[in-house]
Amino acid sequence: MSSPMRFETPQDVEDAYYDALEAGDAEAMASVWADSEAIFCLLPMTPLAVGEQVGRLWRILFESGRGFDLQVRHLLWIEEGELAVHLVEEQPQIQPDQRTPGAPLPPPLYATHVFRRGADGWRLLVHQSSPTPPPAPGVPSASAGRTALA
Repeated sequence: MSSPMRFETPQDVEDAYYDALEAGDAEAMASVWADSEAIFCLLPMTPLAVGEQVGRLWRILFESGRGFDLQVRHLLWIEEGELAVHLVEEQPQIQPDQRTPGAPLPPPLYATHVFRRGADGWRLLVHQSSPTPPPAPGVPSASAGRTALA
């Protein structure tokens, strides 16, 4: 994957990732990934994409010309030397023309990002996201009470 931009911090890469995701921009998305066959992306309900397959996955997802609107909340950062791991919660946002008034928001996803610093700055090695687990019996979920605004 092509990596012409230089990202000085893992957070710079993550910000660019979510900007590309929101814009539905496959070229911008390609710029955040390490130029390596040792990258992978695993999204809910999609096959594992490894190496060059990662770019193809995002091009297919962005073919409709629309991006993804997510509210992101950082849960955990681990940064040690040349590697960094960020765990975030992604809350999908529903556009007014795509939602039923009063309907609950879709559940959030947990996403893990693994970054590596190289000669060309920081790059993304791994993006893996999965649904958040259901709450334990008797414990309200983190998204309980959240509803889409009419």
